[in-house]
Amino acid sequence: MSETQESAGTTSVATAQASLTVVDNRTGKSYEVPITDGTVRAMDLRQIKVDDEDFGLMTYDPAYTNTASCRSAITFIDGDKGILEYRGYPIEQLAEQATFLEVAYLLIFGELPNREQLDRWTHAITTHTFVHENVKSFVEGFRYDAHPMGMLQASVAALSTFYPEAKEIHDEQVRYEQIVRLIAKVPTLAAFAFRHAKGMPYVYPDNDLNYAENFLGMLFKIAELKYQADPRIAKALDVLLILHADHEQNCSTSAVRSVGSSQVDPYSAVAAGVGALYGPLHGGANQSVLEMLQRIGSVENVPGFIEGVKAGNERLMGFGHRVYKNFDPRAKIIKKAVDDVFEATGTTNPLLAVAQELEKIALEDEYFTKRKLYPNVDFYSGLIYEALGLPVEMFTVLFAIGRTPGWVAQWLEMVQDKEQKIARPRQIYTGDRTRDYVPIDQRG
Repeated sequence: MSETQESAGTTSVATAQASLTVVDNRTGKSYEVPITDGTVRAMDLRQIKVDDEDFGLMTYDPAYTNTASCRSAITFIDGDKGILEYRGYPIEQLAEQATFLEVAYLLIFGELPNREQLDRWTHAITTHTFVHENVKSFVEGFRYDAHPMGMLQASVAALSTFYPEAKEIHDEQVRYEQIVRLIAKVPTLAAFAFRHAKGMPYVYPDNDLNYAENFLGMLFKIAELKYQADPRIAKALDVLLILHADHEQNCSTSAVRSVGSSQVDPYSAVAAGVGALYGPLHGGANQSVLEMLQRIGSVENVPGFIEGVKAGNERLMGFGHRVYKNFDPRAKIIKKAVDDVFEATGTTNPLLAVAQELEKIALEDEYFTKRKLYPNVDFYSGLIYEALGLPVEMFTVLFAIGRTPGWVAQWLEMVQDKEQKIARPRQIYTGDRTRDYVPIDQRG
């Protein structure tokens, strides 16, 4: 991209089509700003000044709702059309045909693995699921009622002290080893947090089981010699992990990239992602859905709740999305997983009927369709987690397990991007200036 120049005279048609002409009405000067991939570089606006002493023009974009912070080839989203693709592959195909570890490989390396690559990758993940005994002691140090997300965040960050070489982020082999360790060990740490809250002994990984089966075993194994998960439940969990594996530059991914831009080790960067996901506006949405369904209580109460939403007295959780202005493609997939899990567990949950009736009415009501409020991935996922016997505190933990490959893929892409620098947003200062210190006995 060429440097921006103050406009002088006519420009070619080609240049005009790929640039933006800005007239500063304060000075009458005209500037030509290049357009690349539908964007202008914020630094190209710095040349627009009132005089030589002026800092230059900045953009103001709270929450970065219209600012691209990076170039990425990992995840594509078209919110208006309800499209989600990992490395160009539709989420529908991946959820139906791929395994979670295949998808993790795809996100990190850019291509689906062949049989040999997948076997080698699966073996690497499987043989790194164990954690150091001191990590177990670290987890045991938490209070009995500690939130599992707080425990997960702390234990992920603590891994950096067990692998000090992880700070060598420009060494390709070292990077690979930490990526494998993170994907392998996060489920173990999550399961330890779950068992800790239950006051139950920790279950070590079983390398004979696949990724989802092993996690279920670490959660629920009691006294059986060999844990055997229902294949329908294991498959549903695998699908859920795939659906959560990455979602472009969301809050937690941005946190991983921002912290990682300081060139810290990946454990510390991913721990930042876990912390961001902990927030109720990000990873805690499915818990809010479950609480909403519990408050509605029965199918008969759904029409009254809908009227309460329209009147502004109730909040409809699990509908609408910051990105999707159409049906969340993950929501369609997750509905089938709901049926599989309930069939496998043999349980019935009256809240499922409430959810289905709520979805039916909302999708037929112009009030919601006009506002493009369609079910998102969080609408049914909480019901699945509850059917698996997990408390609401664990819902976001499962989200974190699924998102780990996406976080490390984004971190890896950021580390290798020569355009990236340490994150340093600007601000608009609104406070006082140049005040004189007043001795304490003279203050009002």
